[in-house]
Amino acid sequence: MREYLKFYIGGQWVDPASDTTFDVIDPATEEVAGKVAAGNATDVDRAVSAARAALPAWSATTVAARIALLQSVLDVYGKRSADLGAALTEEMGAPASLANGFQVQLAAGHLVKAIELLEEFSFEEQRGPTLVVKEPIGVCGLITPWNWPMNQIAVKLFPALATGNTVVLKPSERSPFTGQIFAEILDAAGVPAGVFNLVQGDGLGVGVPLSAHPDVDMVSFTGSTRAGIEIARNAAPTVKRVTQELGGKGPNIVLDDASFAANVAGGVGAMMGNSGQTCSAPARMLVPAARMAEAIAIAKETAATVTVGDPHGDFTIGPVVAGSQFDHIQALIQKGIDEGATLVAGGTGRPDGLERGFYVKPTVFANVTSEMAIAREEIFGPVLVILGYADLDQAVEIANDTEYGLAAYVNGEDLDTARSLARRIRAGWVNINDGFDFGCPFGGYKKSGNGREWGDFGFQEYLEVKGILGYAPDDAAS
Repeated sequence: MREYLKFYIGGQWVDPASDTTFDVIDPATEEVAGKVAAGNATDVDRAVSAARAALPAWSATTVAARIALLQSVLDVYGKRSADLGAALTEEMGAPASLANGFQVQLAAGHLVKAIELLEEFSFEEQRGPTLVVKEPIGVCGLITPWNWPMNQIAVKLFPALATGNTVVLKPSERSPFTGQIFAEILDAAGVPAGVFNLVQGDGLGVGVPLSAHPDVDMVSFTGSTRAGIEIARNAAPTVKRVTQELGGKGPNIVLDDASFAANVAGGVGAMMGNSGQTCSAPARMLVPAARMAEAIAIAKETAATVTVGDPHGDFTIGPVVAGSQFDHIQALIQKGIDEGATLVAGGTGRPDGLERGFYVKPTVFANVTSEMAIAREEIFGPVLVILGYADLDQAVEIANDTEYGLAAYVNGEDLDTARSLARRIRAGWVNINDGFDFGCPFGGYKKSGNGREWGDFGFQEYLEVKGILGYAPDDAAS
């Protein structure tokens, strides 16, 4: 069993202010997998003070020095990737193939991208007589979720460090193992004392004092919309910058063409990945109403190929992260049945043969309408809902009929049509035919948050913009 009983503050592994701990439950076995120290406001104060003390020196470092540190982090990260994968499987139940694959590799990709961007990023621009300078915002509080823990640490931490900020990281209490290993990686890579700090704990004990702290200049949060609203409220009295990546209920418009069957099957598979615990997942599949029966047959066949079981074994998906998450998903599946949606696959209860662990049946509903709870609420499990559209105008109307606006998908052979639809969907990230780009801005409209991550857009979030008027005489500037 893992025990992580110290925090990383000011370049040292230190004892927490209290001896309070919390247990981490292995979702595959429902047994305790580890014990982690639980921080409080005193620990946050110490970490913020260390970050504040380190800020003047780190913000004044050269780009070359920051690149050297990030490259060192990349080297150590590669050596610890297997440790990270094992931790992911234990703390959140990700199958080993996913944990050691995309979960770990995403963070490495963002680090490589940050190094590339930093090599060419311009922190100054002369505009006539005015010099526009981009400066580090200061001490940043990073609050990350459990579902893609390495990715979410990466898209916050690396841009923050690259642009000269110091940070305090609070990983989710459901996925603290990877956060602790990440701190070990930063320490081994030679991060200067106080530039990176780690305090473990829950939202009340650590998240609240971190987001409200007067010496924190920015909070970057990824999690539920409900929690994001509270973060913003806590931060408001100090008028600090708050960026949020929150919930989603992504539409996936499948066009009526020869690739229909493949795109329906692909949409089912994409929704089931990571046990459906992805805020940007294609949770609402929109198909031509005239082809609903065909979509049902394809979805049923595809869902049957999604195997569920021990994440250490050869299965497509493992458990969901916790008992509370399991109960939430079960309640919404039952709600879908009660509302009259067509249950195509799955349903309530655990899959056959799995009596222990938070395993959910791969579930598909069809003939869903936008008024149903399963079409409106973020289920955050392996549950897909299929809605029909009469024409493309109605498809866009259905796609936008949500309080969320994080991600959307358009799949079909007519690229011009797909492009046109993508422009009309109100979401911050629209994917046409499975595109991927580490430089693409990622973030949401509406209740899916504000601000953007990934690529140079992520860099901009951690910078203040200063205009120095009269920096050059008018005649010299001309």
